[in-house]
Amino acid sequence: MLAGMKFGGSGLAGPNLVGLIVAVSFAAGLNLYATVATLGLLAHAGLLDLPSGLHLLSNWWVIAASGTLFAIEFFADKIPAFDLFWNALHTFVRVPVAALIAYGATSQLSPEKQLLAALAGGAIALAAHGGKTAARVAVTPSPEPGSNIALSAGEDTLAVFLTWLATRHPIAAALIVAAFLFLIAVVMRWVVRAMTRALKDLFCLADKDVDDRLAPSKESGANAA
Repeated sequence: MLAGMKFGGSGLAGPNLVGLIVAVSFAAGLNLYATVATLGLLAHAGLLDLPSGLHLLSNWWVIAASGTLFAIEFFADKIPAFDLFWNALHTFVRVPVAALIAYGATSQLSPEKQLLAALAGGAIALAAHGGKTAARVAVTPSPEPGSNIALSAGEDTLAVFLTWLATRHPIAAALIVAAFLFLIAVVMRWVVRAMTRALKDLFCLADKDVDDRLAPSKESGANAA
């Protein structure tokens, strides 16, 4: 049972608290509204004891607002091309709010450790958000919308699952996130290499085209001489 567990309290301290912050930050990077709504509902149901810095999440107004925004995102995030604009806009929402959640979760710690937790939470959310955006860029050119819908539904499910799992088995949730972060790092490295190779090929083609255009002029000059 989750009853008695404390988000940042004695039930979730040390490695457990770190694991929970890692998992929740990653979930927020995927779908902030689903993450906030899940935390709020768990807290309001008495299954999770939030610290003072995050009591606001259990407020019905916050739960209703995050639930409404999640419903909007549920559809907006599944429209090819528009989902890219939506995710680009939410770069300025998911990352800072994830940092604030991490900061509030460590309200019992020193200000220096709170700041460190906020930076870590924001960085993890940024990695999750970046991986999500890169995946969308890869599938958007697909002529059918099924890939976008499947990918978005998977992200929504993963965000809710990680948030729930983090409140029960925070270390296990953090290990899952670590695997995803490793996968994102590998994919992003491959994307950067592919883009670099494409740019090099483009510049080589441009240089070749310039040389081809200049060749007749050089030949004419040589013949005239």
